[in-house]
Parts: sequence; structure tokens; C-alpha cells
Amino acid sequence: MDGPTADETQFDLSDPRLDKLTALIRDTFRVRQNHDPIYVDIENHLSRIQAPQHVVVFGRRGSGKSCLLIHHHQLARKSRTQASIYIQADEIKSLQYPDLLIRLLLDILVSTSEFFPWHRRLFGRSRRPIDVHVRRLRKLLDTADIQTVRTKSEIANDSRVATKIGAGGARIDAAAGGTTSDGREAEFKEYKRDYLERHLKDFKLDLENAFRATGKQHCTVIVDDFYLVHPKVQPDILDYLHRLFRGTDFYLKIGTVRHRTTLNRHDGRTIGVELYQDVEELDLDQTFEDVDRTKAYLARMLDALAAEVGLNGLSTKAFNPDGLLDLTLASGGVPRDYLTTFVEAVDFARGQHRTRWLTKTAIYKGADRVSYRTKLTSLRSDIGDDAKPVERVFSDLVSFCLKEKRKTAFLVSQDEVMTHPAEHDAIKQLMDFKLVDVFEADTSAASGRFGRFEAYTLDFSLFMEPRLRGIELVEFWKVDEQRRHRGIREAPNYPLRRASVAMAKSGPTTTEAVVEGIRVDIGLETSTSATA
Repeated sequence: MDGPTADETQFDLSDPRLDKLTALIRDTFRVRQNHDPIYVDIENHLSRIQAPQHVVVFGRRGSGKSCLLIHHHQLARKSRTQASIYIQADEIKSLQYPDLLIRLLLDILVSTSEFFPWHRRLFGRSRRPIDVHVRRLRKLLDTADIQTVRTKSEIANDSRVATKIGAGGARIDAAAGGTTSDGREAEFKEYKRDYLERHLKDFKLDLENAFRATGKQHCTVIVDDFYLVHPKVQPDILDYLHRLFRGTDFYLKIGTVRHRTTLNRHDGRTIGVELYQDVEELDLDQTFEDVDRTKAYLARMLDALAAEVGLNGLSTKAFNPDGLLDLTLASGGVPRDYLTTFVEAVDFARGQHRTRWLTKTAIYKGADRVSYRTKLTSLRSDIGDDAKPVERVFSDLVSFCLKEKRKTAFLVSQDEVMTHPAEHDAIKQLMDFKLVDVFEADTSAASGRFGRFEAYTLDFSLFMEPRLRGIELVEFWKVDEQRRHRGIREAPNYPLRRASVAMAKSGPTTTEAVVEGIRVDIGLETSTSATA
């Protein structure tokens, strides 16, 4: 009989295959447009993106949106039947509307012209309608949003001819033949967006004709990190692009964060797109509403990557009995944070010469790389000045939960959600940036509190320590004898009117200083980055 295989022997964290795995994981973080990333398709998301339909892909930072979209983009580029256009919103987010839309149109038109065979790109460029549009849009991009246009009436051969004179007296359209002025002038405003609307059908027709000539079946137009575009103009952009592509072989794929995205607005008519009517939804977020499902999903992802280096069934060998749950909670259910914490935990355990398996202490130390400080930096980077009131709500939530109520979870009344939408939206944005996590969208509360509530937990990086020193950890992943999540109904209710007061505050103190001060006051360890 053959001896035991390497996978059947006692696993050890010093296994050299783990070095290959950590290198592979780190490579998955380097997502670039011109490089096909390592993508693990756990739930058949790739087929949804490849399908000929308009799709909005929702997901928090690190959920795998860009990895999925760029992987599809690279596959489509190698295909004979498909085409793909990838646009990164970060590169155009600072433009004002409608320049932002003009830039998008330029990227789409230029990319479409590049699908032609090389000899067709080389000859006839000046005459192709799509290239004529490109030249005109480039000129339009460099003009003022609103131009003053004056017309001067002239008499030519007994007929009146209107000659346009631009701002500053520059003549735009000269009249033909001999003319004499009758001295009449008129002035009006011309807007860039009017030009875009007037020529939408022209863009659409010429895009269709150009793409048909490439011989490909359909084209995906990816706009990644769309949430970086200001929410006020998002409906206008989506509305225009949807009308441009409707009924064509172009399909829009939007990668974005849910609560920083405004798909439509209603001001007498609907501007934008409607989910399930104009566009489909693909949600990549794994939340704590079903901890077991999220834990299993992330374990499958880790096992798929580990199998690439010959480590089969790693999730069943590398952790102590509660390790997988601890890693899931520490990551907030976010794939990139999960993998980052795993890699850092392995490094810590090896440094401590504790190589049997990963313990809660190793995971807690590993999670320092994805602490609330890192998430606050991402919040500021992505939404700029809009982050300030959201940060103030976060500081107040930390004080409310850990200092005043001494619990790690809180409730929000659904009745208050209706009367305080801005404050509720701030909490949702904290969830998008992984500073709080929802674990029950609809629950009741104990102690005679009427109505229905949403239940949240603070980010585990705030309190995931060996000793909580008087802080009650709400173990929502456990159930009581009535199959209800433990500790939810007893969690304190955070009044949204209190969030309103917090959002209005101002001062020079940073959120990090406030939070670390609270942690010191209640006897928790300060973070590594805070004490460095």
C-alpha cells in the first residue's frame, strides 16, 4: 500500500506551497486594465456579464467588481465574435457635466473605430462618419459649456440670410454672395448638451453601421467605478447612454457601489434607468445577513486559489475550529479583505513560530492591514468633501456603541428611516465602505420597543481583541432556542436624529483621533498604526 500523500499528513503553516499561494493572492490585488487578472468564478457571475443585456454590478470596495469586469474585457478582446470597451471613471470623474459625457462618447467612438482591421483604420479615416463625430466632439470638449451666439440679418438677392456671429464678434457661418446688412441682430444661448441631444440619433446610427462592419456580434461597454462620478449627474449620463445603446448590439456594464449610486431621478419625467426594467442587477456583496453562506463562499474562494498551488482543501486544515468564522467576521465578508487578512495572519503566525494553524490572535493581528483607518482613507479618497458628515456619524456610532452602551451592535428604527433619509443614507454609505455591517434588515426589538428595526454591527477591526474589557460582543451569528439571531433584539436603538446632530458638527479633530480616544477610554488596545 502506498504511503500517505502530502495532503493527508498533518498540515503545517511552514509548508512552502503557502509561499506560492500568498504570492498568487497578492497578484490578484493588482487589477489593471491591460492585464488579465486572476478571477475565481464562484457563483457563475461571468456568464451574467457576458450575456447581451445591460447590467449594473454592485459591490463594496474589494468585492471583485473590477476583477470580474476586466477579466471579461480581456476575454472579449481575444474573441472573434465579441468586443469590449473599458472605461475607468476615476480618469474622468473631475470633469463637469456635460464634458464628462462628451469624454465618454469620445472613448466609445474611438474604441469602436479601433475594432476595424488595420487596413481599414489606415485608409478613409477622414471620411468615416464615426471619425467625423470624433473630431467635432474634441472641438466641443474645448469650448465653453454655454456660448453666446449673435445672428445678424443680411439681405442677399432680395432674400434674408441669417449670419451667426459667436461670442466676441467671431463670425461662425458666412453668407454666400453679395450682401448688405439691414442692421438687425439677435442674441441667444447655445448649450453643449443641446448639441449632444440633437446628434444622439446620428451617433447611434453611425455606431451601429461601424460596428456592423467589424463582423462581431455584440460589444460590452464597461464603465467601472461609476460611483466616483458625482451622484447628481449619474442619472443624466445613464439616461443618455441607455438611449444611445437601446436596440443596438452595444450593452452597458456599470461597476459601482450601491449607496453612492443614483440610477434615476423624477422631475416630471424619469431621467436615468430603472432596475429590472432598463437594466439588470448583479450584486457581488456577501453580507452578515447569512453568515454561514458568506463563510462558505469565502472558503470556496480560498480553496480555489489554494488548489492552483497544490493545496487542496486548505480551509479545512489551516485554521483552528473557529478560525474560518473569525476570518469571515474580521473581513466583513469582503473577498479582498479576507485574502489580505489571511496572508498577513500567516506571516504573523510564522513570525511567532506557531505553525500548526491560524488562531484568532493571528487573524486579529492580520486584520490590522484592513483596519477602520484604511477604510476611512478609502472613504475620503472616493467621495471627497462628502465624506466629512459620514465620518462624523461613524465617530458618534463608535461612542454610542462602545462607550455609552458597551455593545458592538445597534438598531435603527424603520420609522425614523422615513423621516431622516439623509442620516440613514450616511449609515448605508458607512456600510458600503465597510465601517459598519448589516446583519438583519428587518427585526423586532426587546424591552417594549415597538416597530421594526434594521440591525448593524460595527466593523470588527474596532474590537476584535483577545479581551473586550467590559464590551458585550453581540454574537449575531448564533441563534437562540427560537432560531432567532442572538443578541439582536437587545441591541440599543441608535436615534437617527442624533446622527443629524453629529453630521452638523465641525472641528479640527480627525475621526481617527476621536475613535482612538474612545478606545483608550474604554480600555481597548490602540491599533498598530495609531501607536507607531
